[in-house]
Amino acid sequence: MKKVAVLVVLALCSVAVQAKSADEWKSRVIYQLLTDRFALTDSSSSSSCSDLSNYCGGSFKGVTRMLDYIQGLGANAIWISPIPDNTDGGYHGYWQRNITLINSHYGSPDDLKELVSQCHKRDIWVMLDVVGNHMGNQNNGDWNNFAKFYPFNHQEHYHPYCMITDFNNQNQVEVCRLANLPDLDQSNSYVRETLKTWIKNTVLTYGFDGIRIDTTPEVPKDFWSEYTQSAGVFSIGEVDNGNPSYNAGYQGPEDATLNYPMYYQLRAAFQEHQSMKNIHSGVTQNQNAFKDVSVLGNFLDNHDNPRFLSKNGDHTALKNALAYIIFAEGIPIIYYGTEQGYSGNGDPRNRESLWPNYNANSDLYKFTSQLAKFRAQQGSSLWESKQIQRYVNDYFFAFTRGNIFVATTNIGSSFSIPITYHPYTNGTVLMNLLDSSDKVTVNGGQFTVNMNGPPKIYAPSNSL
Repeated sequence: MKKVAVLVVLALCSVAVQAKSADEWKSRVIYQLLTDRFALTDSSSSSSCSDLSNYCGGSFKGVTRMLDYIQGLGANAIWISPIPDNTDGGYHGYWQRNITLINSHYGSPDDLKELVSQCHKRDIWVMLDVVGNHMGNQNNGDWNNFAKFYPFNHQEHYHPYCMITDFNNQNQVEVCRLANLPDLDQSNSYVRETLKTWIKNTVLTYGFDGIRIDTTPEVPKDFWSEYTQSAGVFSIGEVDNGNPSYNAGYQGPEDATLNYPMYYQLRAAFQEHQSMKNIHSGVTQNQNAFKDVSVLGNFLDNHDNPRFLSKNGDHTALKNALAYIIFAEGIPIIYYGTEQGYSGNGDPRNRESLWPNYNANSDLYKFTSQLAKFRAQQGSSLWESKQIQRYVNDYFFAFTRGNIFVATTNIGSSFSIPITYHPYTNGTVLMNLLDSSDKVTVNGGQFTVNMNGPPKIYAPSNSL
């Protein structure tokens, strides 16, 4: 017995040493994929999935098979779907039925272990999406019958039946059902301890490097504090709310949140052509509200919101927005399909199958790859540097991080902007990463940026 106990302790210590901290996650560019929609086990199908409301056939083996595609994009982390067995139709992973079983539609436990192993061999970290708020569909009209679920199969494991009707009522948000899904009662000691044990064992068993926590505001903060401690890895929560102060309340119980406040500001500026001063306001509000904005998850698309191109089909506008999230303070997250110009408008149309569209020569794929790889090349001198605004007006926003100067616009016409607030000395030659022939020299304390639609990423030429 003593020998077994020692081995267990050693194993736990080994994992703790290997766990990636929030600071280390700043070095990552995360590629979010839906396991069922990213890649088939083999390449036999040449047509896209036609029924997006059910399983399409993506698998753990499929993700493993297409790691070259992910790595070629410049991503060095992936965020995969929740892994438990789901109720019927739960292709997305959020309708848990038996949390002790792996969703067989995705593959086997060994397939998942192999995926994580192959990712780690490539220095790709793996983030697991997790659900601690609810179970799957009941589909029987008997809202007090939980016999189909495991291990939470008794009425006392759940809050009494009610539906969320007012998202400004925090108590209702925490105890009532979202989308009529059975709402787990984390104040029940069995539920609480079982969920904490599950996440601890799951991380240890498969070697996950981080977790993305679904429906964060629907569960009290004190539970998330214990849950993330049990997980022992970086955690980032979904708080779909544009109020920075509300979101910031969950940084502490969790390491970070998805940057929904900035998401809405970026959509307004780049997608809807509202004033770029929205970005300045968003940055300022976040800095005032959050303890650490550098680990927030910056994104433009995901599985819950209409894709950027569904509202604005301008690829140049998307490129400007991508340049912002990849270089701005925070951890960039690229949703699968964005790099292929996908434009699905809302669930499930924004959950298309990526096959057979793995075009590594597409303009958006190459653009995203170029930016992500340049970010990686800059190393900690970029992601450990503060984001400093250098110029803003209604149609132009520019900032620096370290030596990198990022210029973005939300209009397609040409214009020139003199930059007098910057970190460069006279005589410094700045070269545009996206066009090596585009160079400007700092003279008399200033330089001029000539914009004609696409973003510009300048760096001192002697640093490239």
